[in-house]
Formats: sequence, C-alpha cells, structure tokens
Amino acid sequence: MQNTEEQEPERLLILCVDRDNDVGRKSGGKTPIVGKKENTEAAVKLILADPEEADANAMFEAIRIYDNLAKDRNTGDLYQIATIAGSELGGVTADRKLVSELADVLKTFQANSLILVTDGFAEDIIPLVQSRVPVTSVRRVVVKHSESIEETAAVFSRYLKMLVEDPRYSKIALGLPGVLLISLGVLSFLTLFISYDIGTWAWIVGLIIVGIYLFGKGYGLDKKLSVLLSHIYSLPGLITSFSMVSGLLLIGISFYQAWSQIAARPDIIPHPAPADLYVWLTLIPPIIGWLISMSLTIVTIGVCIIFSGKALGYLLERDSRFWRTAALVVICAWSWAVFNEMSRILINPSLPPGNLIASIIIGIIIIIASILCVHFLGKRYRAYFETKPEGDKS
Repeated sequence: MQNTEEQEPERLLILCVDRDNDVGRKSGGKTPIVGKKENTEAAVKLILADPEEADANAMFEAIRIYDNLAKDRNTGDLYQIATIAGSELGGVTADRKLVSELADVLKTFQANSLILVTDGFAEDIIPLVQSRVPVTSVRRVVVKHSESIEETAAVFSRYLKMLVEDPRYSKIALGLPGVLLISLGVLSFLTLFISYDIGTWAWIVGLIIVGIYLFGKGYGLDKKLSVLLSHIYSLPGLITSFSMVSGLLLIGISFYQAWSQIAARPDIIPHPAPADLYVWLTLIPPIIGWLISMSLTIVTIGVCIIFSGKALGYLLERDSRFWRTAALVVICAWSWAVFNEMSRILINPSLPPGNLIASIIIGIIIIIASILCVHFLGKRYRAYFETKPEGDKS
C-alpha cells in the first residue's frame, strides 16, 4: 500500500555567526539580522567599514547559499537567512548572547534544520546551535591569499597592523612588553641611588608581572573586571560600591581602634607579655570579648551600610533580591544584641547566659518575621520588579 502522506516542506535557516560581534562594532548595526535585504545591507556596511573583514565574506557566502536554494521553487521548502553575533569579550558572555539571539530568530522563523556559516572554526559554536536546531551543513569561509612574495608581505603587514591597532591583540603584543620595559627603566633609575644587582631584580619583577598577567588571563579576571567596572559606572553600581567602601572602612577603623585600646591596657594584656602558653590560652577569650565589645557598634553600622547600599541598588534595578537584602539589614542590626551578650560572657565567664539565650530566641523570631514579610511584600509588589527599566537587559 503506497504512502499517500505528503512530506512536509522543510523550513531551512541559513545562519551566519559572528562570534566576536565585528558586524556590530564596525558597522554599528544591531543583531540579530533577519532577511536577505537586511543581511545584504549589513554586509555592505561592514565591508565598507573594513574591506578586509572576514565576517563580511561569511555574510555574502550565506546570501549566496540562500539565493542558490531559493532558485528551486519546485520543492516547496521555506528558506530564511539570519546573522547573529556574540560579544568581543568572548567566552561565556559571547555564547550567552549567541544563544539569546538565536532564540529571537527562531521566534520569527521556526526552522527545523539549519546551515551554519562562519568565518573560521565552528567546533565551539555547533553545540550551542545543535541543541536547538539540527545542523545539516557547515560552511567555513576562509579568505584566499596569493602565494606571491608581494602579497605575502602585504598580508604580514596587515596582521602586524592588527597587532598594533586592535585592542584585543595590542594588550598582549604591546601592553605587556611595555609594562616590562617601564619596570626595567625604573629599576635602572634606582641604581643611581641604590647599589644592587639590577639583573636579579629585573628577573624577579618581570616574572611577577608576567605571572600576574597570565593568571588574570587564565582565570578570566580581566573580563570579570571589565564587567565589574561597567556595573560600577551605573547609578546602582555607584551606590553599591560607595556603601561597600564606606562600610569596610568603618569596620577596619573599628577593629583598629579596639585593638589599640586593648593593647594599651595592662589589665587586659599584661606588660611584658607572658611567655607561658597556658597563660595566653586563658587570656584569649577575654581579649576576644573586649575586641567584640569595643568594636561591635561601629562594625554593626558598617555591615548595615553595606547591605543597605546593596538593597538600594537592587531597588533601582528592580531586582527582586531587594527584599532578601532588606531583611538582612534588619537581622544584622539585631545581631548587635547577640554579640554584645556573647562579649560580656567572654569577658566575665561567671555571668549567667540567660540574656544571650533570650537574644538568640528573639533573633530567631525576627528572622522568621522578616522571611514572612519578604514573602508577602514580594508577592504584592511583584509587578514592579518584573518590569525592568528601559535598557535593562538582565
């Protein structure tokens, strides 16, 4: 018996992937770019901005594939072309942006198969795309060069210029050697005043600088720092950063003042200091008690300032973590009573622990009440926190 069911037409997406977002940085366009006309205009802008850009060649190749497939109208298949871009930061940031833009494209064109077009290796891109749409073909576009000496020299000079002018490569090719040369110059200058072996110190300083750089690149600290700085420059970030610095300063000053007062009191730390270890073991609890007692108020204020700044930052960002952080402010404020009773017992072990137990029980009640308040207030004002401010993509 013959199968009379007609095969459903294929919905094929020709997807061009620009992982480092050259199309956005150099042409000023926004991604994702969907449609042949839109992709042609974007590719022309990119090739005019940088005639040697490989991503522009990849976009033209995607357009060529689309035209070739669209010529055959007898199959009834549906075709669409789109370009998505990642981020110049690379890594997880680029992958997340690629996945997000691919999801936007699939909302407008529900493809059941995909042709992937890139300007290089696609091994790290295929798993991101394959998990959402089956990849039926991969087209890698590599720009061809002549083998003549003149064009080889031109290619070499182009890459040399890229090392000098492109910030992604100049930080390694010029920045790191520049730091090493500055350090060597400073050490050479110091030899005019201090007599020491500059060669040994140059090796030490050079190894430290290179080690710090490699450590930062290996763990992605430079990218995390750039993300942190971009957050700090926003208004919520400024408030959070200022409160963090202010709170830590208060905490540090409080501990410094408390220890200075303890060190100056012979009734707490005898002068001269005892050499017997047993005596020190008996002195440690009272010292800790006095340290807590003398610094507790300012430390509590500092911690509350830190969490209050974070809560205000979350409120401006309409982040639901505002409620949890606001509850922490209340809990930290009450912790003053708990630590105060604990310090009194450390100073004078003969005191009954009743007040400490009562403070802990009241603290537990406050924690439960704060959690309940956060739960009900979070539900009541959920609409405010679900509606992000304009321009907030988080």
